[in-house]
Amino acid sequence: MNVKRLVAFSIFASMEAIGFYLTYPFIYVVASLPFWALYKLSDIFYYIFRISGYRRSVVLENLRNSFPEKSEAEISTLCNSYFRYLCDLTLETLKTLHMTEQEAKDRCVFHPPSWLLKMCDEKRSISIVMGHYGNWEWAGPSFSLNTKFQLVVIYRPLSNRYFEEMMTRMRTKFGTRITPVNQTLRDMVANRKQLTATAFIADQAASNANSYWTTFLHQETSVFNGPEKLSKRFNYPVVYVNVKRVRRGYYELVPDLLFDNPADTSDGEISEAFTRRLEKEIILDPVIWLWSHRRWKYKRQNNA
Repeated sequence: MNVKRLVAFSIFASMEAIGFYLTYPFIYVVASLPFWALYKLSDIFYYIFRISGYRRSVVLENLRNSFPEKSEAEISTLCNSYFRYLCDLTLETLKTLHMTEQEAKDRCVFHPPSWLLKMCDEKRSISIVMGHYGNWEWAGPSFSLNTKFQLVVIYRPLSNRYFEEMMTRMRTKFGTRITPVNQTLRDMVANRKQLTATAFIADQAASNANSYWTTFLHQETSVFNGPEKLSKRFNYPVVYVNVKRVRRGYYELVPDLLFDNPADTSDGEISEAFTRRLEKEIILDPVIWLWSHRRWKYKRQNNA
C-alpha cells in the first residue's frame, strides 16, 4: 500500500510539474508585455471567455440575487462587463512578475492619510480587512512601498507547489510577507513586537463553524469571524482598504479607519461594519467584485 501511494504521489507530482512548465512560457510572455499590448490581449481573451461560457451561470445567478431591482438586460450588461474586467485582472496579476517599483506605485496609487502615519509613528500595528474588489494583488505592493508597516497578507496556498512558488515570488517581491491562513495566530504572536499590518481578504464563503451571519447584497451570508477575533485579541485598529478603479489599468488605495480600539466592540460589530463597507463599494461599482466566486454556497444552520 505504501508503495502504491508513493507511486501515485510521484505521478501526481510529475503532472503538477508538467502543467506548470507547459504554462509558464505563456505566463512569462504575458508578464513581459508592455501595458498597451497586455490590454489588447485581454480584449481577445474576453471574446474567448464569451464563447466558452466559463462560470457565466454562476455570475448571472449572483448578480440576479444581489440586484433584484435590475432588469435582465441590465444584469446581462453587468455580466459582460465583469468578464471583460476579469480578463484585465488576470493579466494584470501575471504582469506583477515583471513590474518595477515605479510601475507598482504609478498603477496603484496610495497616499497614506495622516491618521495612518500617526499610527506608524506610535508603533501601533493594525489589521486590514479587504474584499476581492479591484486589483487586490496590486494593493499589496502599493501599500508596502508607501508605508513603514511590514505588510503581512493572510492567504490560502495553492495546491500546485510550482504555481505556489511562483505566486509567492510575485507577492513578496516588494517586501510584503505572506502567511498561510492556518498559521495566522502563530505569526501574529511571534511578531507582536514588530510594526505590522496584517491583511485579511475577508469576503470568501465561511463555514458555519467560523462565521458571523448577516445580510449581504440581499442574501443571508456567512462572514469569516477570524479577522474580528484576532483584531480584538491584539487590539489592533481595524482599517478597511478599498481598491478603487480610476480607469483601465489604474487604481488607488483608499483606507478607512473602522475601529480604533476593537477590544471595546461587541461581538459581530467588526464583521458587520466590514460587510456594510464592502457592500457600499460594490453597489457603487459592481463590475470589479469577484462575481464568479461561489460566495453563497454555505447555508445557515438552525443553530448558527
